[in-house]
Amino acid sequence: METLYCPFSPIALASASPRRQALLTQIGVEFKRLDVRVNESSQPGEMPASYVRRLAVAKARAGWEQQLLQGRLPVLGADTAVVIEDEILGKPTDQIHAEAMLARLSGRSHQVLTAVALVNGGIQCQLSISTVTFKPLTKTERQAYLASGEGLDKAGAYAIQGQAALFICHLEGSYSGVMGLPLYETGELLRSLPSRKEIAGE
Repeated sequence: METLYCPFSPIALASASPRRQALLTQIGVEFKRLDVRVNESSQPGEMPASYVRRLAVAKARAGWEQQLLQGRLPVLGADTAVVIEDEILGKPTDQIHAEAMLARLSGRSHQVLTAVALVNGGIQCQLSISTVTFKPLTKTERQAYLASGEGLDKAGAYAIQGQAALFICHLEGSYSGVMGLPLYETGELLRSLPSRKEIAGE
């Protein structure tokens, strides 16, 4: 169904993330999920903002190419990075690595960058930057959180929409952006799409 926020429906989402799917559903956007694989290695000297923009565009482009033999839908791609002191914290490799990440974030502010890209022949990309501040975390708190399993497959070893919300004493920016899909920026991109009636010349 076409909405005020998305005149073209459905779109394609180049992501397997349940959080991104839930956020699109939250704003009433119908979508088809595409599984895409891109090399997520950073390039030498690449800054975090450039990194997330490049990967968001790469994912959306991969989704667009995947539809080559089908009726193409506009494709949304996104990428998120947790950044502290210009270093990207990816997903932890194990529980020890995850606890070290949480210890580094403890009592400090860090940034969460999420880029969202839309490919519909042309390419558009927007970037959301949020600042998240953690309260000081004890070793017991870190270990109890990780025992839940929630942060082990998340960038920075935490999920804002889960139990880690108890750690966040201040957020400046986009809650949905920290989750993985900034809805304001996503809405701006989707509103630029033509409706099916416009495409048909009605």
